[in-house]
Amino acid sequence: MSFKNSKLNQSIETFNVKDLAAKTGNMYESIAIVSKRSKQIAIALKEEVNEKLNEYHSSIDSSEETFENREQITISKYYERLPKPTLLALDEFMKDETHYKMKPNVNED
Repeated sequence: MSFKNSKLNQSIETFNVKDLAAKTGNMYESIAIVSKRSKQIAIALKEEVNEKLNEYHSSIDSSEETFENREQITISKYYERLPKPTLLALDEFMKDETHYKMKPNVNED
């Protein structure tokens, strides 16, 4: 899924928790999967924004003068407007676009 092309509504919406639990049969497992995917998305976005911002990084640091680069501000604002990683991960999970593997349960007799 492309994070930048997502058309998710960023306002708060309610959804049925039973639908989330139905995906795995256990609400806590579903939340754990969404949480791990959210962390993956957040890391990917952070690496991407840092890479773009480093293109404009000046090797000369002056404590006397703070220089604001308009390109850096534009990039930062763009990434701030993107949907949050948790919302993206939850949307992927509910649309069955998240690939995960469950460990088998060990039955203790």
